[in-house]
Amino acid sequence: MQNNPENLSKKEKSPEESSADVIVRMFPSDANPAGNVFGGEILKHIDMVAGIVAQRHAQSNAVTVSMDSVNFIKPVFVGNVLKLNARINYVHNSSMEIEVKAEAEDIVTGIKTITGTAFVTFVALDKNGKPTHAPKLLLKTDEDRQKFEEGKIRMEERLKNRKKSSK
Repeated sequence: MQNNPENLSKKEKSPEESSADVIVRMFPSDANPAGNVFGGEILKHIDMVAGIVAQRHAQSNAVTVSMDSVNFIKPVFVGNVLKLNARINYVHNSSMEIEVKAEAEDIVTGIKTITGTAFVTFVALDKNGKPTHAPKLLLKTDEDRQKFEEGKIRMEERLKNRKKSSK
């Protein structure tokens, strides 16, 4: 990892400063013949919004390292509006955990349904494509501090699992 002074001097940011909301309309090309949106289509949008948060926070390129704890709770249907809300929970050196919540809205009835959740890990990259330090998180609220501690536990578990699988 590059210890470039310019990267270490990036100012801390709160999770709120880097958060992102994305709204996407679901079309027949996004779904199976029964009208259920493909899980892969939802994952694509989860990865995209998480990437926005990671790059906003790191102020650099960032790439997906892992996607875990993906839960498809309810289906998303053709015609629904898919709203994705993403926030950064934890930063460790170059890696960042982003939490994404997915909600489908039937815009005819106005009914909104939580449809999924995921944790996506990104790594900040420098101009040469090498891992670089991401700014520390500025934890302003009790929720920020709680999510940071929970993210730290998940990150430690991911690192343990990665070591096991690389043997």
